[in-house]
Amino acid sequence: MSASSEWHQTLQWHFTIASRISATMLFTNQTSPCQQVISQLFPGMDLWMKRDDMLHPQVSGNKFRKLKYPLQALQGQTAHVVSMGGIWSNHIHALAHAAKILGLPATALIRGAEGMHSAMLDDVRALGMQLQFVNREAYRELRDDDSAWRKHVGPGAADALWLPEGGSAPLALRGVAELIPELPFIPDYLLVACGTGATLAGLLAGLAGRCKVIGIAAISKGDYLRTEISRLLMQAGYPDYQNYELLTEYHHGGYGKTSPALTPFCHEFQRETGIALEPVYTGKMMFALRELWHDGYLAKNARVIAVHTGGLQGARGFAPM
Repeated sequence: MSASSEWHQTLQWHFTIASRISATMLFTNQTSPCQQVISQLFPGMDLWMKRDDMLHPQVSGNKFRKLKYPLQALQGQTAHVVSMGGIWSNHIHALAHAAKILGLPATALIRGAEGMHSAMLDDVRALGMQLQFVNREAYRELRDDDSAWRKHVGPGAADALWLPEGGSAPLALRGVAELIPELPFIPDYLLVACGTGATLAGLLAGLAGRCKVIGIAAISKGDYLRTEISRLLMQAGYPDYQNYELLTEYHHGGYGKTSPALTPFCHEFQRETGIALEPVYTGKMMFALRELWHDGYLAKNARVIAVHTGGLQGARGFAPM
């Protein structure tokens, strides 16, 4: 079996066991392991990985943590949940599963045109999520105006819960912050991939000034995320922690894009460690970490924890090599 086939089979396992998870288990004292990583890709590094990809097989990783408190507040209600994302959005995929388990109606505003297809869209339709496609201009408005979503869903969802792109509401930080007490130790460096900045902000909230957090932007032109991180911390009631660095040069062409070096790296990492990566977020983070280690950016005696933020379903958007 090729490395690529093994990689995709491992990913498929994560997509097929959600039906075994009952509603009573969702968001109830769920934790993930932190395992030591031994790999020739990181020679001599004291490296650990926080396996948030194992929190839940479908409400995956950081999406689980970001959805926890906004959705917990709705349990026992029939409130409509509305959010936004692309055709391979990890957030929309996780939200559809969570809404199905909790019995909540949900609508996703999808960037694209009617007739666009992806396995993620097939999944969420099967789960009962309603989809509405919006063009780029309308999607940009949804990002800029917290009330713009209302014109797309109509009066029937007047009292709906709106979750911004990636689920990156201020309340999401509380769930992400709970990752920190689960760690076996506070490392010298904590690494995380960044799309909207909310996960990094939540980690800063949980650390309360301890250690150095390194965020790897998975998008091009990601410098604006610094402003988003400060805004989210302030809106969630936390200090504007600055014990982090955002690195923006490891995006491999931009969001949802890869490079000739990245995908083979993800395959090799899985072959050595048994840990599946996807090339959208966590693969880029680990690729960057290897570069930082070999370039001497990190202290040689440093203890490092990399956060696996899940989202393995997104790897289906890339053809096997």
